[in-house]
Amino acid sequence: MRILLTNDDGIHAPGLAALERIALALTDDVWICAPEYEQSGASRALTLADPIRVRKVGERRFATTGTPTDCVMLGLNELVEGARPDLVLSGVNRGANLAEDVTMSGTVAGAIEAMALGVPGIALSQTGGYAVEDRFFDAAEAHAPGVIRRLVEIGWPRDVVININFPQAPADQVTEVEVTRQGFRDAHIRHSEKRTDLRGREYYWMGFRHEKSEPADGTDLRAVYEGRISVTPLHIDLTHQPTVHDLKGVLGGAVPKA
Repeated sequence: MRILLTNDDGIHAPGLAALERIALALTDDVWICAPEYEQSGASRALTLADPIRVRKVGERRFATTGTPTDCVMLGLNELVEGARPDLVLSGVNRGANLAEDVTMSGTVAGAIEAMALGVPGIALSQTGGYAVEDRFFDAAEAHAPGVIRRLVEIGWPRDVVININFPQAPADQVTEVEVTRQGFRDAHIRHSEKRTDLRGREYYWMGFRHEKSEPADGTDLRAVYEGRISVTPLHIDLTHQPTVHDLKGVLGGAVPKA
């Protein structure tokens, strides 16, 4: 099996090193194409107005000035020599990618770009704070190879990506996997903080509050809160079919008059 790795935390991120060890537990044919610097929150951004520079940093290892989406596209179409990869792994992200956050995640976007180009994609994230300490990725490293191997064995639809989140707990305390649906927080955790630089000019720093919501059973949030590995199949079709049905009855036909 040939695997391409990417992330949104950058080529030097500890999570990418952890992902490489995970991939090497599955195969020795591992390629890497990751952003030169952190691209967290980039979502599916594609670089269109600037050139993308590619730097070869080692054998089968590349860094680009682009986004995770750029990296996967270049990796699959330009940089991997020979046969196309059988799988793209994106991560391991520093921090969770759960609930509505998946729409902003560069990690998830890497898996989505793989899917869009016809290659199965899996996003992996390790729950925890932003400060990466020793053994931060232990749960992901210990359990990801087995979960990935089983997923590859059983397969999943071509228009679906798999989003895996590992709970913040010692690896030996993580004993269960749950297949979940995407949740939605009942607490607003994104916020901006107004600050002043050394020249007296105001600026804003965007971030997240570490507040837990009260998610329903069966959601990615609930599984991770309760110490289980969350495996969520995600679909790029964002259409809300019940509303389509409702609107067809009142909006179809002639254009309404102003």
